[in-house]
Amino acid sequence: MSDVVIRKAAIDAVIFDLDGVITRTAAVHRRAWKALFDRYLRTRADRSGEPFEPFTTADYGEYVDGKPRYDGVQSFLESRGIDLPWGDPADSPDEETVCGLGNRKNAEFLDVVAEDGVEPYESSVQLVRDLQASGIGTALFSSSRNALAVLDAAGLGDLFSVVVDGRVGDDLGLPGKPDPAYLIEAASRLGATPERTAVVEDALSGVEAGKRGGFALVIGVDRIDQAAALHDNGADVVVADLAEARVAPEASRPMSELPNALTAGDDLMTRFDGKQPVVFLDYDGTLTPIVAHPDMAVLAPDMRRVLEELAAITTVAIVSGRDADDVIDKVGVDGISYAGSHGFDIRAPGGAAVAAGELARFASFLPELDAAEHELREALDGVPGRNVERKRFAIAVHYRQVPEDRHADVARAVEEIAPRHPTLRVAGGKMIYELRPDIDWDKGKALAWLLGEMGLDRPDVVPLYIGDDVTDEDAFREVRGRGIGIVVGREERPSAATYALDDTGEVGVFLSRLAAAVEAAS
Repeated sequence: MSDVVIRKAAIDAVIFDLDGVITRTAAVHRRAWKALFDRYLRTRADRSGEPFEPFTTADYGEYVDGKPRYDGVQSFLESRGIDLPWGDPADSPDEETVCGLGNRKNAEFLDVVAEDGVEPYESSVQLVRDLQASGIGTALFSSSRNALAVLDAAGLGDLFSVVVDGRVGDDLGLPGKPDPAYLIEAASRLGATPERTAVVEDALSGVEAGKRGGFALVIGVDRIDQAAALHDNGADVVVADLAEARVAPEASRPMSELPNALTAGDDLMTRFDGKQPVVFLDYDGTLTPIVAHPDMAVLAPDMRRVLEELAAITTVAIVSGRDADDVIDKVGVDGISYAGSHGFDIRAPGGAAVAAGELARFASFLPELDAAEHELREALDGVPGRNVERKRFAIAVHYRQVPEDRHADVARAVEEIAPRHPTLRVAGGKMIYELRPDIDWDKGKALAWLLGEMGLDRPDVVPLYIGDDVTDEDAFREVRGRGIGIVVGREERPSAATYALDDTGEVGVFLSRLAAAVEAAS
């Protein structure tokens, strides 16, 4: 077994089989095939007096799995030396023809689906969603004519925009697996070539089809202890579950090139289908516009109402560079968690400070921060417009209102004082220098800590982070691959976010739409 990393630089599209890959229907198919053939073989044995040899799991994997239904019937019967007329697809399930037996198997399968329903593989669905969020095309292929019905039964009717199933195959006269025709058709409908397309299959005939078709990557999913056979038949790599596969983080793109989160519409909102969103938000430049002085950044009433709506129906946290007390006072919404000073000062809903476990170590940096603050205030005393803002776990030096010809004086003071305090490090932002504890902790680490502390680090949770500054990039990188990052603004600097919003006004509209979608789903 091996981990699989899918990289957009090499792969344009990924094509998934249905049964045994997306849905837990392979076992249902095996049960239906076994019921069909055991009953038929026993009847033949009773007629001929020959010994009864039941249908086995090995028979399923070698002769039936992944093939069109009638081809599977014929293949297995030939393995037992049984020759039946092909018949007609309209044959009754009681007729002793290849088509008749195939129709009998289909009836048994549909009965089980109707009675028990269909359960998806959550890890497979998550991989599909991650691929789609990364801009990699996805399609479903299946020799079954019931593929759409199975997807609907599993609640996945909207998961794939391209489906090449048995009905499509019949209409186009496509040969079944191990011929690669179904795969090639699916890739073509995505506008991709086999040389830049991956195939995900659990059937021996399916991985063979991927190999024959010259596909860039053939991933075998071993559900029935046949890893070696999957490799032998053409799988480049074999996994026990698609939780072992992930999408490589895409290289950062300029903010100006990212798709707008509002116009992405349903494509973005479907990421939350059947999932619990957890909303993380920066404050300055995200919930309020950037202003000349930090005290002027006041939350608009409409934005506060949206936050109240969201906090009433899902988990919301503010992750800000401001001091926690400051941002709590400015937001003023109950039921929200806060992470001030870029995640060093975490407050539970209600405002109580959290200093348990690993967070307790942050207090050791307070004396060094006190000393650095004193030195910075003294060094910058004569610089007009400077603002030295002390936060509990950071010192921010704002120079937005400093005359441009004095910017160098601010930079020089920070550069001279910072080395005297080796346990602190300098970070940048929008017209700001900041001294923080020199440890591996940032907004992304705080986000991950909050998810774990709240019991929300689960596959059914989708973290969403919205921020505007370079300090938010750590959080964008943290949620990439399992959640959604949205950067505010249209600068040319690169960002690890997946989407963008133009300004705080669009943030309000997006959060309002999200609140409505979550409310409707609940």
